Amino acid sequence: MRKNIRNMSIHYIQYGKEDGSDLVLLHGWGQNIEMMKPLGNQFQDYHITILDFPGFGESSPLENSMTINDYTEILEEFFIALNIQNPILMGHSFGGRVAILYASRNPVNKLVLFASPCIREKRKSWKESFLKKIKKLPGMSRLGEYAKKYIGSEDYRNASPMLRETLVHVVNTDLSKDAEKITCPTLLIWGTADEQAPLEEAKKLEKILPDGGLVELPGYSHYAYLEALPQVTNILKKFL
Repeated sequence: MRKNIRNMSIHYIQYGKEDGSDLVLLHGWGQNIEMMKPLGNQFQDYHITILDFPGFGESSPLENSMTINDYTEILEEFFIALNIQNPILMGHSFGGRVAILYASRNPVNKLVLFASPCIREKRKSWKESFLKKIKKLPGMSRLGEYAKKYIGSEDYRNASPMLRETLVHVVNTDLSKDAEKITCPTLLIWGTADEQAPLEEAKKLEKILPDGGLVELPGYSHYAYLEALPQVTNILKKFL
């Protein structure tokens, strides 16, 4: 199924119980509907909606770079078009960031965040420092751009130019003030071996949420929600 939002075609699926409570799943960066279906399939007593964000899956590619706020406004318009109100929101990584901003300014029944860091630390990695020094050297600006492609994150290297700009906006946006405004019960589920979003970020986020709790999954990675699907399903059924 598709909805046209801001001249972009949004690909989505809906299934489960037609008159059940709305449960919306938001995928991570570089992912799509398929990455969230194994989780959605565990909750077919709910009315499940999963979408491909613009730039991913079968939704329209990006013609311009976007921000977290842009994605959130699109989600708000998408929910209005589908008459989704006060949903249960579950988001992984990037999808969780969008869910945080959405929940900070819209009614949400319950919020679940899988490996969704939102606090921007003001520190530079060795990569950033290295690239900054290279660009200052005479005739080295092109080499700096070349190096960025090879020593940057895998997400950055694999992205199109518009998605690269978007990713920079996303990772540089601090959502801590927005997280403080979330009033619904919020559950954080995090793998202790997550290298992309270290557990320390989850602990910081838990502290600023008005009604938040953290579940740690020992030994699991950034995709703990899939790696430990039976365990995660049991936790979620108790929470919901």
